[in-house]
Amino acid sequence: MLKIAVPNKGSLSETAAQMLHEAGYVGRRDPKELIVADARNGVEFFYLRPRDIATYVGSGALDVGITGRDLLLDSGSPAAEIAALDFAASTFRFAGPAGVFAELSDLEGKRVATSYPGLVGAFLAENGVSTSLIKLDGAVESAVRLGVADAVADVVETGSTLRKQGLEIFGPVILESEAVLVSSPAPASGVDTLLRRLHGVMVARQYVLIDYNLPVALLEKAVALTPGVESPTVSPLGEPEWVAVRVMIKRDQTNHIMDELYELGARAILVTSIHAARI
Repeated sequence: MLKIAVPNKGSLSETAAQMLHEAGYVGRRDPKELIVADARNGVEFFYLRPRDIATYVGSGALDVGITGRDLLLDSGSPAAEIAALDFAASTFRFAGPAGVFAELSDLEGKRVATSYPGLVGAFLAENGVSTSLIKLDGAVESAVRLGVADAVADVVETGSTLRKQGLEIFGPVILESEAVLVSSPAPASGVDTLLRRLHGVMVARQYVLIDYNLPVALLEKAVALTPGVESPTVSPLGEPEWVAVRVMIKRDQTNHIMDELYELGARAILVTSIHAARI
């Protein structure tokens, strides 16, 4: 059976579990369960701390796992990222007291607090900057005010939390992270099926089907508006001068495209959600 590591808690857990459910796998019913076998699909799920998943997968004890790109790189594990999963996006930046730091080189010889010493240390080394890293498990933005560090390196969303602590962002982006599927150094049988299913879930979340009727004379202009993932399906109607079109479009563009099609002359414009896909 394919052994899959799944986050048991934290920001990755709920979305990862829902994604696997939408992909047709059996999940755990009791949050205290650590191992769940899905014999029908030939997989076995192991619910682990997100920070430990890359280590287990990299050791070969488990075949694949869902974790954050940040956690993968911080772990130093030989596990490899094989797919981005389009959720849990985050950005890592440096921050320090307002007006004190302007460039990455200003950190030379300083103390930097972070929850990701492996990730941050590797980034600083690549850029030739030597610092003293202070490892903290959380709330690193308080480290400067409490005198533990001169600057911090952490996840940044709006920056409002940092500003409340009198800090400002500086220097380059350390990492753009998101949830990823990681694999052990020796690829296992069944991974391709898992990848296809997860990709199908992402497609279903990002796209919808749109159907509409319009005069044949307007088809070329309509197809320019809705080219689809590959190409639209065009079918004849009872009225010889009209055709029916079915095509996939980005979900977040739905209403804009519907308006443009209607103005062009399309009618009977219908949108349908996609529950699963194989592209």
